[in-house]
Amino acid sequence: MRTARHTDAPAVGLVQNAVFRATYAEVLPDEAIAQFAPGAFAAAWRDALAGPPSPLHRVLVACAGEQVVGFAALGPTSDTDPTLPEHTGEIYVMGIHPDARRSGHGSRLLNASADTLRAGNHHALVAWTLADDAGTRDFCATGGLEPDGAWRDRVVDAEGRVAREVRLLAHLGE
Repeated sequence: MRTARHTDAPAVGLVQNAVFRATYAEVLPDEAIAQFAPGAFAAAWRDALAGPPSPLHRVLVACAGEQVVGFAALGPTSDTDPTLPEHTGEIYVMGIHPDARRSGHGSRLLNASADTLRAGNHHALVAWTLADDAGTRDFCATGGLEPDGAWRDRVVDAEGRVAREVRLLAHLGE
């Protein structure tokens, strides 16, 4: 587990492509899935790693040897819900390559994300996940993240079809 470097962008793009194709195959239309490309994701990560929005924003990578097999992007939440604790951080996106799952990488990445946010003076952590993704919710529960009742609908195609997401919350202590 380490902080991502700009040279990790291609590997993170590759992992994100595999994760998104697996996660969103039943949610997004085929034409949206077809637009996923490791190179496009890598370009976005290259830009993000070169110029994070603030010193509190981080990208962490999980590695098997030298190979990047997972990533998490985190920082202060942009959620303006007044019921959230003061100084709440957020995992914006996290994923472990499907071929590297069930090896502890996800748990270590989730714990490192919480530790990084705690070190940045965050007292709580939120993450959003698809409402019907019980596997991800169950995994997040092992790290103390539980649904807090908040949800949002994201439009996922030109016809206005939506995917519902639920917010997960964990208190990090002070």
